[in-house]
Amino acid sequence: MRQLTYSFSLLLFWICCVGQTAVAQHIVRGKVIDATSKQPLAGVTVSELSADNRTVAATTTDIEGNYALAVTTALNRLNFSFISYNAQVVRINSRNQINMELRTSDSQIEEVVITGVGGAQPNTGLLNISARDLTTATATINASVLQDMQSSSIDEALQGRLPGVDIAANSGDPGSGMSIRIRGTSSLSGSAEPLIVVDGMPYETEIPGDFNFGAADEDAYAQLLNVAPADIETISVLKDAAATAMWGARGSNGVLLITTKRGTMSKPRIGYSFRGALSAVPSAIPLLSGDQYSSLIPEMYMNRTGLPLNTLASKEFQYDPGDVYYYNNYSQNTDWINAINQTGLSNDHTFSIQGGGEKARYYSSVSYLGQRGVTVGTGLNRIAARLNLDYDISERIKFRTDIAYTHTVTDRNYVNSKDNQDNIRGAAYIKMPNMSLWEYDPYGNLMPVYFSPDRNIQGAYPGTYNPAAMAEYAYNKHMGERITPTFNLRYELIKGILFSDFSVMFDMNNTRVNNFLPQLATGRPYTETVVNRAGESDRDDFRIQTKSNLIYTPNLGDKMKHDLQMLFSWQTDDFRGLSYESMISNTASTLLTDPSNPGRTQNNELVLRGGEGQSRSIGGVFSTQYKFLDRYIVNVGIRGDGNSKFGANYRYGYFPSISTRWRVSGERFMEHLPFIDELSFRASYGHSGKAPRYDYLFYSNIVSYDQTYLDEAGTVPANMAYRNLKFERVKGANVGLNLEMWKRRFRLDMEFYRNRTTDMLFDDLGVPNTSGFESIWLNYGVMDNQGWELNLHATPYRSKNLMVDFAFNIARNLNVVREVPEFFVNESGTGTVNGDYKRFLRINNPIGSFYGYRYEGVYSTLEETIAKDGNGQAIYGPDGEPVYMRFNYPYTDYVFQPGDAKYADINNDGSIDERDIVYLGNSNPKFTGGFGPSITIKNSLRINLFFNFRLGYEAINDALMHTTKMTNYDNQSTAVLRRWRKEGDVTDMPRALMGMGYNWLGSDRYVQDASFLRFRSATVSYTFNRGSMIDRIGMSNLRLYVTGENFYTWTRYLGQDPEVNMQSGIFGLARDNSRTPPTMRFTFGLSTSF
Repeated sequence: MRQLTYSFSLLLFWICCVGQTAVAQHIVRGKVIDATSKQPLAGVTVSELSADNRTVAATTTDIEGNYALAVTTALNRLNFSFISYNAQVVRINSRNQINMELRTSDSQIEEVVITGVGGAQPNTGLLNISARDLTTATATINASVLQDMQSSSIDEALQGRLPGVDIAANSGDPGSGMSIRIRGTSSLSGSAEPLIVVDGMPYETEIPGDFNFGAADEDAYAQLLNVAPADIETISVLKDAAATAMWGARGSNGVLLITTKRGTMSKPRIGYSFRGALSAVPSAIPLLSGDQYSSLIPEMYMNRTGLPLNTLASKEFQYDPGDVYYYNNYSQNTDWINAINQTGLSNDHTFSIQGGGEKARYYSSVSYLGQRGVTVGTGLNRIAARLNLDYDISERIKFRTDIAYTHTVTDRNYVNSKDNQDNIRGAAYIKMPNMSLWEYDPYGNLMPVYFSPDRNIQGAYPGTYNPAAMAEYAYNKHMGERITPTFNLRYELIKGILFSDFSVMFDMNNTRVNNFLPQLATGRPYTETVVNRAGESDRDDFRIQTKSNLIYTPNLGDKMKHDLQMLFSWQTDDFRGLSYESMISNTASTLLTDPSNPGRTQNNELVLRGGEGQSRSIGGVFSTQYKFLDRYIVNVGIRGDGNSKFGANYRYGYFPSISTRWRVSGERFMEHLPFIDELSFRASYGHSGKAPRYDYLFYSNIVSYDQTYLDEAGTVPANMAYRNLKFERVKGANVGLNLEMWKRRFRLDMEFYRNRTTDMLFDDLGVPNTSGFESIWLNYGVMDNQGWELNLHATPYRSKNLMVDFAFNIARNLNVVREVPEFFVNESGTGTVNGDYKRFLRINNPIGSFYGYRYEGVYSTLEETIAKDGNGQAIYGPDGEPVYMRFNYPYTDYVFQPGDAKYADINNDGSIDERDIVYLGNSNPKFTGGFGPSITIKNSLRINLFFNFRLGYEAINDALMHTTKMTNYDNQSTAVLRRWRKEGDVTDMPRALMGMGYNWLGSDRYVQDASFLRFRSATVSYTFNRGSMIDRIGMSNLRLYVTGENFYTWTRYLGQDPEVNMQSGIFGLARDNSRTPPTMRFTFGLSTSF
């Protein structure tokens, strides 16, 4: 610590006190080629190393493999490094020409490298800029180690690994997707997910506004990374506005740039990888047994009526052996959670071939992923294929084509509601445990069918059902077919100076949902519409995107003195979508599951509708980066966007950006600090934007009215014509620091940012009904996002046979609403209904905030229910009688009794009402990040550990609420065994009270700190290097590994799992609705090549 303090003190002293001096330079030129194919290598980093191994200067090779580097002294050395190649270091020895041949590395790159400077070449999406010259907040991660994890998509494996990127699971079921936030939530309209760019082309994933299939926004992102993880080379994240400004109206939520693997100039290499995983059954909330439940219900009834439960009318609790049918079907101890659980299994196979020669290079892969979820009825099957082909037509003309295809089938449980909040696991938690899983006939014989009565004391479907029967017989199948051919032609107009580049991508995406609800799942009579209900949704999207680039890299002489890149890009996007949805019921057989079969169609719940969408956008980008003396770098850019979703008045938006970098370590005075290898300061400012998710808003759309007059159907305008809507705009500033020290054994990247969103798009502004409309769209409002990020990587020990690495990242984000429209309905929910929370969109508070009552325990005695004034003294009425606490006086006017829940009377008026509602918390984590060590022994055995965390956010534990409310016939958790039973009992659990009372109002009783630290993964791998036994069986490499995931979670949260993401929408909260939690998983894998 003393040495570190001394080093930093010297650094600050020399920066402040020492000036810049001139340096004599020596120019070294050369060419770098592949040792096997003899083809030039572009993007190789060539750096000058001083005697103490400090990088003095650096450059990269151009497309022809050429480089020019001005070195400070001819006595230093040159280091040549490139991904997947062995680095080479040679002495300059006063030479002016040094050519180099690099050989491919025999071992895989397995370390996760997150770079802000140095390391892997970043993907910025436009200009070819080396990591050490980046002026914006960008992080790049090598995807190879993430393949050790059995994840259906790469976003799951990225959890906690990138600073400022918050990724939370929607559910533990296969294909359920992840919620991704880059630097918090910057918009209240539409999706807050980032833009995904694959190999330079946007990969659209947002569901259009008319896509009404019944999946939440986040579920669309289950398919967002339908790129097979084995095909991904690197992932870059553009975080600040200067970086995302180049993507204009699409990049306001951040940008994820994915680069897939490509062919190499080598002989054909055939690769195969396998991952097989076993997922443990998740832990569950302990529930009452059938006996305990049977004691609770009569007590609940007695507290309500003062009379014992009439078992003649409630035969489920009669337990009369003479009534054989009811006795056998309602005298069990059924574990409903266990009935829907199963061991999760998955297997993932990937075959690939890559290679090439002087003219053509190729990479092709085919993969299959099969997953069975831990909940019966859930699973995922995906087939993915990819072909990446590079062909050099001539020295100046190069052609590239990428063709990707995915076929996905996701099995989900059938749900009742459109928002997927109603789920099988939630139903299993509250199902009466004395009910039998399997049916007994009237003679006491056990039948081979699930017991699904059409009605019992809990009610009927959809209020209640046999969850095991629902999971087994009903299905909800989501199918996707997507093919994305991309073609690219690059022409070198002036050799080494002027390039043209044209790309076109065709995106054909079909999403289909089939679901079926048979009578066996609901038990209802065949005349009802919830029997043999068949539904189908289909959407066909076709998109054409083009990108034309003109890249200018003039020769200004000494590249170490002047280096200039300029780019002009013209981009177009044409989208068309068709959709339909149909649902019928009462088909003649459970085998007739398609809605095209004859069935019942006349009902409010049964639908037949369709939609069509069309939109176009164009964008022009100008970007230039200038580097002077390899130390002073400035990047200036502007993007103009035109979008057909706006009217003619504001159809175009312009998004400028500027960013700079000062490489302090290149200054002459830094030679006195030899322990510093790299030190840079960055600053940036830029704008990005966002368009509404609906088409045709500048038209007053006409729809048919569902009522008739004189047998004639009418039409009505569905919306106003919004001719003055404009782009929502995000303005962001960022400052950053990149530091590498002690022969690059220590790296620190820091970012500080502030983003302001203006002209926010609001789509629910209330207007007088006399206008003919309930709400309108409007640009109004301001929201701020600010925070900081820290990324640290250290190698505390490194020798020939042992290397120890440690990585750590943490991010802090603060979201604050500054302005909202005057007529916006800025609240949702009510405080007078059990289970509900008030949500406000208030000035100077974050989104995702929730409000409710303060829970103070249970009234133990009648005396405690007497109201108190501000001094804690009892309140008496005019007649001298004590005033007892009431709820919502004078409207509801419920008088609290001993055993009732006790809430804080904030204003001391003797009534618990909406005036006692206070701020309880919000769903935005204060800190996110991850850390872990990596140990490599003899370049063969590797041990990786990783932990991730989310700290400082609250979640509403709905599962706790519904399993402790004791107000109906739902089963409850064992926590209710400590409930209040008689006057004088001191406890935190209210009394059981059938169908009345206010014991489960929205309060901080169910608001819990969901902070957690999770042991995310541990991997032990062994690589057989060349020269070992694998040579004798014809393999070029072999790697075996074992990975365990989600070993343990440290948390004070009382629910199944604390990782609860915030629901979409302006009033979205983090609510734990009993979804399947992430499970402990063990993976065995191998990868080899021939």
